[in-house]
Amino acid sequence: MSWYQGNDLKKPTGGRKIMVRLKRKYELGRPPTETQLGPFEKRKIIRVRGGNIKVRLKKATYINVAIPRENKARKLRILEVVETPSNPQLARRNYITKGTIVRTEIGLVRVTSRPGQDGVLNGVLIKRE
Repeated sequence: MSWYQGNDLKKPTGGRKIMVRLKRKYELGRPPTETQLGPFEKRKIIRVRGGNIKVRLKKATYINVAIPRENKARKLRILEVVETPSNPQLARRNYITKGTIVRTEIGLVRVTSRPGQDGVLNGVLIKRE
C-alpha cells in the first residue's frame, strides 16, 4: 500500500465520494523518516519531484545549538531525548522531530529544524544546566 497525498477521497460533509479518476504518480507520498538518536550520523539522499534532492537524517549524534544570551552557536552532543510534544511515544523510542526537547552537555535544547526534510539538526537552548 502506498502513501497517498491527494485530497479527492475526502468530502467536507462526511458523505461518500466516488473517485473521478485514478491516483497519479505525482500524488504519492513517502513514509516518515523517523530520525533516531544513534552512535553515528547517517543521512539518505532521495530524489523528489522535479529532479530535486532531499537529504534525510536517519541517525543523529550532534545538534547545532543557538545560545541566545551569548549570541553564539555551538555544535553539541545529544545525550538523550527528553520530550516530544507532538507524540509522547516518539520520545520513548528516541525519535527526533521538530519541537523535540533533547538534553545536551550544556542543557535542554528545543529542535527547530525538520531533520527528515533538511538533513541537519538545529536547535535553541531553552534551559541551561
